[in-house]
Amino acid sequence: MYAKLVNYLDAINHYRKTKISNRNFLVLAALVVGVLAGLAAALLKSITHHIEDFLQDGFHWEYKYYLFIIFPFIGILLSVMYVRRFIRKGKFETGLTPLIYTISQKSSRVEPHNIYSQIITAALTVGFGGSTGLEAPIVTSGGGIGSAVGRFLGLSYRETTMLLACGAAAGIAGAFNSPIAGIVFAIEILLPEFTIPAFIPLLLASATAAVVARFFYNEQLFFLVTEGWQFNALIWYVLLAVLIGLFSIYFSKINHFVKTSFYKIKNPYTKVVVGGALLGIMVFLFPTLYGEGYITIKNLLGGNYSSVITNSIFASYSNMPAVIIGFTIITVFAKSAATLITLSAGGNGGTFAPSLIMGGLIGFVMAFTINTLGIAHVNVANFIVAGMAASLSAIMHAPLTGIFLIAEITGGYVLMVPLMITSAIAYLINRSKSKYSIYTQALGESGELMSHEDKDTLVLHMMKLKYLVEKDYVVLNEDELISERLQEILQSKRNLFPVIAEDKTFRGMISVEDVLKKAINNPASSSLSVKELMQTAPDVIYMKDPMKTVLKKMEKENAWLLPVIDEREEFVGFVSKTAIFNKYRALLSRQADYME
Repeated sequence: MYAKLVNYLDAINHYRKTKISNRNFLVLAALVVGVLAGLAAALLKSITHHIEDFLQDGFHWEYKYYLFIIFPFIGILLSVMYVRRFIRKGKFETGLTPLIYTISQKSSRVEPHNIYSQIITAALTVGFGGSTGLEAPIVTSGGGIGSAVGRFLGLSYRETTMLLACGAAAGIAGAFNSPIAGIVFAIEILLPEFTIPAFIPLLLASATAAVVARFFYNEQLFFLVTEGWQFNALIWYVLLAVLIGLFSIYFSKINHFVKTSFYKIKNPYTKVVVGGALLGIMVFLFPTLYGEGYITIKNLLGGNYSSVITNSIFASYSNMPAVIIGFTIITVFAKSAATLITLSAGGNGGTFAPSLIMGGLIGFVMAFTINTLGIAHVNVANFIVAGMAASLSAIMHAPLTGIFLIAEITGGYVLMVPLMITSAIAYLINRSKSKYSIYTQALGESGELMSHEDKDTLVLHMMKLKYLVEKDYVVLNEDELISERLQEILQSKRNLFPVIAEDKTFRGMISVEDVLKKAINNPASSSLSVKELMQTAPDVIYMKDPMKTVLKKMEKENAWLLPVIDEREEFVGFVSKTAIFNKYRALLSRQADYME
């Protein structure tokens, strides 16, 4: 059965290579990925919101809101139990950092279970009140779809990466009904290299996903009614951008603190108990922390400013502007903590939606305060929208995504200038303190991140050492006599011979020149041992070494050939610069073919 499937796939690939160009074939594959990712986005939103609606409105009990203390704990617990029961330990990761790592270090091979496991765990986490977002899970699920399609069709690393990005873009497009933002997100966050031909598959995947998701889940996220922006409000937009830029730096620092604190807790269920308890208390005190939090922003955009405090134990003070302002400020900081606690305790989600919520709340506080104090009169809704764009831009280091996403989901294209100003300034402030975004910081600091400029690194990364190692060598034992192996040495086409110990660990090597000099026509050659003639290798290559490290070792020792050993120090073979350069040229040629 497996052999038939392999033959069938080989036949498909042979046909498409001879009849369809790579670019046109990727367009067709992108359409398929777009449809599947759109369905995944609609499914995730539907399941999550059905859980939320049932818990909040499905049953009536006078004290049911006290259950909100335990709802987040239940969601995180179910998520952790599902992962530990159905997914191999250590193979499930949340957020966008693992997806970026997969592109940089794992040949864009996303574990297939992410296609459905991200949906299940995110729906449980957010549906039960986990204070995080659905965007990272749907991006990972969509990326998993793209990766699976690419691998199923036997595509190259570059082509599979493109389909992964198409799936991620389609996930954003389907989740927000914003195809342009999906494209920009994929280019800014995921693609290590962007070219114009790559734009077409991304465009089609995003547009297709938006149509499919809207067909199955037609619910507008935000409604914005605005007459545009006023010139005299620009100074306030600049101030808003500065505040959000500074807040984004704080968010990065607390992100490190919370993750480090929970990392010290080794038992996963202890993490659930601690995180669930903290989160439950916070949600009870600040109901706007429940789930994604978009409903709060929607109410604020509609002019219902007291919605921030409604349903909380402080609801009786909802007619006091000072209380609304103070409560919202506390909610912003509580949201940042609640989001990170949810993720660190074992829940699934991302910081995408929380970034929007925190930015929107900061924009609301600033505009509402200005109007309340009579300093000036500004449009509160406009500042909420600008705050969301600025926050996303700064925290994710993705200003274009922030601008176009907010413009699309709110219909606020008339606010393009304020969106551009606030996004750029907030991004620059955060960038001045941190070279990496919240998603790439860990990878950047460990040297595992591939930047947009690393074109040579991209090609080197596509090369796998295990396919370049030459193994057909005559292997000598250090305790043997040269005379015992002389015939094999002379008949070999190689001029180097690896030497191993009795336990098969690598010891050194012998050159054919040394054999000819010391073992031929030498009266004492019959008693000459391999160990006596052996020389230490200038350096060794480990099978786990990336190609960049391999080349560095070769350059350092000025060596054209180096031995390769495994983790047990056992000899595997030799790798040569000739093999590396030939493979490098072949991959460059494949990239050129891809562009045709």
